[in-house]
Amino acid sequence: MNEATLNIVDTWDFEKLLEQSFEKKYKVADLVQGTVLKIEKSGILVDVGGKTEANLPLRELSNLPCDNPETIISVGDKKKFYVLREENDEGQITISLKRVHLAENWGKLDEARKDEETVEVKVIALVKGGVIVEIYDLRGFIPASQLRTGTPHDNLINQTLCVKVLEADPQRNKLILSERVCLQEERKKIAEEVISNLDEDQIIEGEIVRLADFGAFIDVNGIDGLLPISEICWNKIKHPADVLTLGKKIKVKVLKIDKDLNRISLSLKRMEENPWIQIEGKFAEGQVVKGKVNKITDFGAFVNIFPGVEALLPVAEMSEESVNPYELLSVDQEIEVLIKKFTPQERRIGLSIRDLKNN
Repeated sequence: MNEATLNIVDTWDFEKLLEQSFEKKYKVADLVQGTVLKIEKSGILVDVGGKTEANLPLRELSNLPCDNPETIISVGDKKKFYVLREENDEGQITISLKRVHLAENWGKLDEARKDEETVEVKVIALVKGGVIVEIYDLRGFIPASQLRTGTPHDNLINQTLCVKVLEADPQRNKLILSERVCLQEERKKIAEEVISNLDEDQIIEGEIVRLADFGAFIDVNGIDGLLPISEICWNKIKHPADVLTLGKKIKVKVLKIDKDLNRISLSLKRMEENPWIQIEGKFAEGQVVKGKVNKITDFGAFVNIFPGVEALLPVAEMSEESVNPYELLSVDQEIEVLIKKFTPQERRIGLSIRDLKNN
C-alpha cells in the first residue's frame, strides 16, 4: 500500500471518527459538559460536542433577574448544563444553567429508588386520587392507595411523611412515591416486639390511621391493628366513617393476636357492656315499647328499641292486611311496637304492630 493510499485511509478513518463523535443523542434532563463560545443578546452559544453549538437562552441562565449575563458566565467557562430540549431540525439542542440542580436532584431520587432508601417529603396539596408533595425543589405524587390512611384528608397538609420512591422519570416529570411501602418495612422491624408485649383482652390506646369499608386501622405503637366494622359499635353501621374520625385517638380492647402473621384484631364496642345482657330483665313479651326504624327490607324492618339492640318487625306483623313496608315505614321513624318474642340469649327479639292494634 503506497503513501497516497494510506493518506486516503487515514482521512476516511478521521472523518468516520468525527461523524461518530456527533452521533451522541442528548435527551431531556441529561447533564452535559460544555464550553461557552459566544455571548449575544439573543442567547449564548455553548460547545457540548454536538453537531452544532447548543443554545442557552438568557432566561435559562439564572433564577434571579439578570441585566448583564457576563456577571454570571463568561466566554471560555466550562460548566455543566441541563438539556432542556432535544435537537431541532438543525441539530441544535437547548440547554439550561439554572436547572442543573434539578437534574442533580432527579439523580438523587433515582439513586434513592435503586437503593430503596427512605426519603422525607412535605404534603402541600390534596388532589383527586392522592396528594402532592415537595422534595428537593421537585413535586411528587402519592396515590391514595399508597397513603397510610388510604384516603387524602386535610390533616395531611404541611405534614412530613417518610416515603419510598416508586418512580423517578425526569423526561416525563413523573415522581411517584409510597408511604405504605415505607411503613410496611418499618412494621416488619418492630411488629414482633410490639405484639410480644400485648395480651388478649388488654386495653390499649391507638390512633385511627385508615378507614375502609370493612373496618378501621389503628396505629398501636407503630403497627396497624384491624378494628372490624362489626367490632366498632353494637349498633349496625354502614361505614366506619359514620362514627370514627381519622387522626383521633381511641381506647380499644385487644380481641385476637396472631403471632405467626404478626397481626392483631381490636374491638371498640367491647369497651362497653354487651347491651343484650343489659336488656335481660328490662323487657318482656307482651310489653309495649317505642323504637326507631334503622333499616327496611322486603321481609320487614329492623327497629332499635335499646342502644345497640335491634329487633325485627316482620311484614306479616305490620298489619292485618298485605302492606308494602317501604310505603308504611321510613328510616329514623319512631314507632310504637309490642314485643312478641323475647330471647336475648339468642339475640332475637320479634315485634308486632298488628297485635298492638288487637291488644
